[in-house]
Formats: sequence, structure tokens, C-alpha cells
Amino acid sequence: MGGLSIYIGVIVSLLLGFSLADWASYKYFFIALTLMFTIGMRDDILALSPKQKLYSQFLPVLVLVFLDRTFLSSTYGLFGVHQFPEWLAMGITIFVILILTNAYNLIDGLDGLAGIIGLIILVCYGTWFFLIDEMPLSYIAYCFAGAIIAFLYFNWQPSRIFMGDTGALTIGLLISYLTVKFIHTSYQLPHEHPYRFPTPIATATCVLIVPVFDTLRVIILRLRKLQSPFKADRNHLHHQFINLGFSHQKSVVSIALINLLFLGLAVLLRNQGNWLILGIALSICLLINFSLKFAQARTAHGRQD
Repeated sequence: MGGLSIYIGVIVSLLLGFSLADWASYKYFFIALTLMFTIGMRDDILALSPKQKLYSQFLPVLVLVFLDRTFLSSTYGLFGVHQFPEWLAMGITIFVILILTNAYNLIDGLDGLAGIIGLIILVCYGTWFFLIDEMPLSYIAYCFAGAIIAFLYFNWQPSRIFMGDTGALTIGLLISYLTVKFIHTSYQLPHEHPYRFPTPIATATCVLIVPVFDTLRVIILRLRKLQSPFKADRNHLHHQFINLGFSHQKSVVSIALINLLFLGLAVLLRNQGNWLILGIALSICLLINFSLKFAQARTAHGRQD
């Protein structure tokens, strides 16, 4: 029931800090968030199949895209496409939000991991929206970050409470929503704005590197084995650290440091091209992946000796 405590804490905080105008402006966002919260709770209480869980997520995502009018309108400098037709923009955004929401849910495999990664991402977005004076989005991000800090006190191993799909899907949808807002808003800022990221897609990829890298890696491994992408296994990034003999705490801290490394990369290379940043990010991800495999092979060989 960790997700329930996080959600209640956020709503109470926002009731104290949000004006009626803010609630009205973000009503469809909160409707979508509550729907996703309900889906997660339903899955925690009476488990849904992976396909049932995925199909049910279309409802809150459609609320965001069609009613809240939250969607990606172009490639924002990545491919040179300056404007999508609205139907294509909505379709791409639905796909992106579903992928990112479930990518965050998939990293919830160790005590404290989803919490610490969610905290890093939300503090990052909350700070950026604060700096560009988008206060409501900053409040929302910081309220969730504060609730996660309280949750982590009880979720750090040995944990006494778990996030569950109630929390992971809700926070995953929030992160997806803030990512779409960040990409669109950053690209629309004046070129001379001090906090503009001219390559927002590459920057957002660095911010979300842990769930994005982990999910892509696992899907590729499953497809190579001709398995369903929905099939559960022990190939996630956190499993690789555990296989090397890392404790739960050291594994979580190591993965959090990887996320912080990529945040630093995004800031240092903010004025470089999308493809350069993405190329460097991919190279580092591959280096991490092959280093883990090599270290595991050496560990297994040492045990045999």
C-alpha cells in the first residue's frame, strides 16, 4: 500500500498549496492520474494479466492526450520534422506515454530502486519547471518527490512497505506527462532563454536513462530468445548487479549513480546536437551492459575454479 500513502500525501499537500484555478487548469491531468492509480490498486489487490493491465492503461492516457491536449507535435529537432498532423502527434504520444509508464513500472524490482530513481527524475523536472516559472508543474513534481522521500524511509531494505503497481503506475504516468511537457516547453522557449535545452528529446532520454535503457535491453533479450516481451525474467539491470554479489542497497545506489551520471551528461552537452548526445548515451549504456556481462562471466569462472 505504499502507492496509496504516496498518493494521499500528494493530494493533501496539493489541497494546501494549489488554488482553485490550478485545480481547474489541471483537472484532466488529475482525472488521468486517479484512473491510473485505480488501475494500479486493482492490480495489486486482484492481479491483472499483463495484457489486461496494458489495455486498461489506454483510458487514462487517452484522457491526457485527447482532453488535456498533451501531445508531442514534432520531432523537436531530432529528424527535422517541424509539425506532425494532429492525429499522428496523438498516436505517437499515446505510444510514448504507455512505454515510459510501463518502463518505470518494470524497474520496481528492488527495495528502494523505483523510489530513488523516481525521486531523481522528479526533483530534476521540478527544479527545471521552477526555474522557468511553471509553478504548478513544479509543485506537482516536488509534492510527489516529498512523498517518495517519506516512502523511502520505510521502503529501504529491510522494507516494511512496498510501492506496488498502485505507486509505480501512478508515478510512471506522472513522469511520462512531465517528460512530454518538458520536451514541448523547452523547445518552445526563446533561444536566448538561460534554461532552454535545445535538444529536449536527447536531454529527456538522459533523465529517464535507467527505465529506458533497462526496458529496451530486456525487450531485445526476450525477442532474441523468441519470447514474449511480457514474459517475466531476471535480466533486468538490477538483477545483473545482484548476480555480481552486490547487496540490495549497493545495487540501488549504483543504479542511482548511473542516472546521476547521465543527468550530468545532459547538462554538460546541452548545446550539442541530439545525435551526439544520444550517441554518447548509447555508447555508455553498451559499455555498462558489456562490463556487467564480463564481470559476471569472471565471477562465474572464479566460482568454478
